[in-house]
Amino acid sequence: MTNNFKSNNLKTIAYSQIIDLTHGIHPNIPLWQGDPATEIATVAQIETDGYFLRKFSMGEHSATHINAPNSFYAGGASIDSYSPQSLVVPAIAIDLREQSLPNPDYTLTIDDILTWERQHKLIEPGNLVLLYTGWQEKWDDERAFFNLDDRGICHFPGFGKAATQFLLEERSIAGIGTDTHGVDTGRDESFAVNKLVLKKQRIVLENLANLDLLPAAGEITLVIGILRLLGGSGSPVSVLAFVA
Repeated sequence: MTNNFKSNNLKTIAYSQIIDLTHGIHPNIPLWQGDPATEIATVAQIETDGYFLRKFSMGEHSATHINAPNSFYAGGASIDSYSPQSLVVPAIAIDLREQSLPNPDYTLTIDDILTWERQHKLIEPGNLVLLYTGWQEKWDDERAFFNLDDRGICHFPGFGKAATQFLLEERSIAGIGTDTHGVDTGRDESFAVNKLVLKKQRIVLENLANLDLLPAAGEITLVIGILRLLGGSGSPVSVLAFVA
């Protein structure tokens, strides 16, 4: 059965299913080195207070999240400046498991993009490009998820800088996302890919889930629910994929 949903940008979305691309939040989620702990505590109980209430604390770049330009550029836009229209975007998903699982330092190349396009379709302007590396399956094992070596350097796949420039300049994409903790490869401590995308105030999504449920080709529309943190450098998000 096909349903219809009219988004904030007045685009009618036809969909047959909705896939949640969001990891659940709990105190033991994998955390980037130096990020604050994720803490959840009960402050009211039904038995004693008449209602149940918890408080939580976490970093702006923990769990499934979005990055904002001011996380890398002084004076850059904060997460509350993203309009509702910019958070409803079409998407495509590139399955990179064949390259990345045997080589955790693999970076998406322009050839990978062109190969995907030959097999499926041209990436149209305004799309968000998702990278399914297989790292989402490691989410419950922090050691495997970050894959640290003896020097404390992470090893997980990501977008290559040349490929990202190609997507931004030749395909005019709306942004990028992945199932690892960074759109940059784990060993790239310069955050070059993040900076390329955020300089243009596009979208960067990290720690996505359930990318294996997305079709290789087809109509996908993402609805990204941010916490509108004033001045925020990013935000945990709920990401829903409407699949036609």
